[in-house]
Amino acid sequence: MSFTHLDDRGQARMVDVTAKQPTIRSATASGTVRCGPDVVRALRDGAVPKGDVLAVARIAGIAAAKRTPELLPLAHVIGVHGAAVDLAVTDDGVAITATVRTADRTGVEMEALTAVAVAGLAVVDMVKGLDKSVSLADVRLERKTGGKSGDWTRPE
Repeated sequence: MSFTHLDDRGQARMVDVTAKQPTIRSATASGTVRCGPDVVRALRDGAVPKGDVLAVARIAGIAAAKRTPELLPLAHVIGVHGAAVDLAVTDDGVAITATVRTADRTGVEMEALTAVAVAGLAVVDMVKGLDKSVSLADVRLERKTGGKSGDWTRPE
């Protein structure tokens, strides 16, 4: 098996996508911030002292999707043409879903995952004063479309 991010000496390199044609691609990722009942109550009541947790996390996730290549050294700089970060308070915490779209030469899986991770970290930052035991969990790719490898959906 050959790895595209390694050169013939086994050293990391950025894959050259210059010759590839731009295509429409999307990726959706998800994750959860696990919180105790007191934090869930504060989120539902809008009583978190730092303010609107979900709004801050949504913007943090969108901003993170656009800055992914600054965080991941082998990620390509691509046009993030659409980014949606959705957060919902559940009985166990906050469910996060991010979908990122582009018309570019490489996919947006890392951008979607980064959006979820940073949105989750923003939630943690906003509620950690209420409960130090909150945690970010299960950040994972749910589906992707487009590109040479085609469409993929996480099996049930």
